[in-house]
Amino acid sequence: MSAVVLDGKKIAAEIRDEVVREVQSFKERGISPKMAVVLVGDDPASVVYARAKEKACQKVGIGYELIRFPASASEKEVVAKLRELSADPSIHGIMVELPVPPHISKERVTLEVAPLKDVDCVNPQNRGFLFSRKEGLFPATPLSCVEILRRSGINLEGKHVVLVGRGDTVGKPLIFLLLQENATVTICHTRTRDLGYHTRQADVLVVAAGKPGLISGDMIKPGACVVDAGINEVEGGGITGDVKFEEALNVAGYITPVPGGVGALTTVLIQKNLMKALRMQRGEA
Repeated sequence: MSAVVLDGKKIAAEIRDEVVREVQSFKERGISPKMAVVLVGDDPASVVYARAKEKACQKVGIGYELIRFPASASEKEVVAKLRELSADPSIHGIMVELPVPPHISKERVTLEVAPLKDVDCVNPQNRGFLFSRKEGLFPATPLSCVEILRRSGINLEGKHVVLVGRGDTVGKPLIFLLLQENATVTICHTRTRDLGYHTRQADVLVVAAGKPGLISGDMIKPGACVVDAGINEVEGGGITGDVKFEEALNVAGYITPVPGGVGALTTVLIQKNLMKALRMQRGEA
């Protein structure tokens, strides 16, 4: 048996076409969607991500503004800019590239991103909406895990989902998104005793632990759907997931690759969040 590989790039292209149509619809009404990204310092990965977002926005017609601060910038300066952007009606989405320099409080900065413009779901208020099943803006990577399944025709209702990972970025928010799909969720992590016992019970196995090769083929229930949300750098370049892909391919029914799976959707889902944010700001959602 060889698993069906879920093509994240193809699904991302479908969502991108939807975003293009939404952007055009807003522009026909005289509204030009725009995102602002705040970058403090020169962390190499953050610089790359910021530029990639700019190119992605250009492709779909979204306005983009990158605000750069030197690493020596004070917390007061960054907070003042975020307040300015939050109050600016021409800016519809705000992102802060993390990490920020150690002398700046991540918690203070994320609090200053207006909840209705918080397209990366860093403000605790949006996290609260996620936990309470209220409408809000939710984080892109957990959304990607659910969206890649939904658009592949895999229904989570009533399924036993085993989630390996409890991080603030992916694991914890994903718990509540899975519950909203009416899945039955078991939560594991790298310190779970006899991890394989739990993972072999999963109809759908989602792995977001940040540990390369954590899940081997013998830890997967035959025919299960495997979603690998792990992103780990490989020596010499490239990335790999948390699942031993070649082993899993011979056991699972469906599987997402790394790269080309969950990660392929994240940028376009941030853009989708921007469209949702704009509708919420206008009282249309």
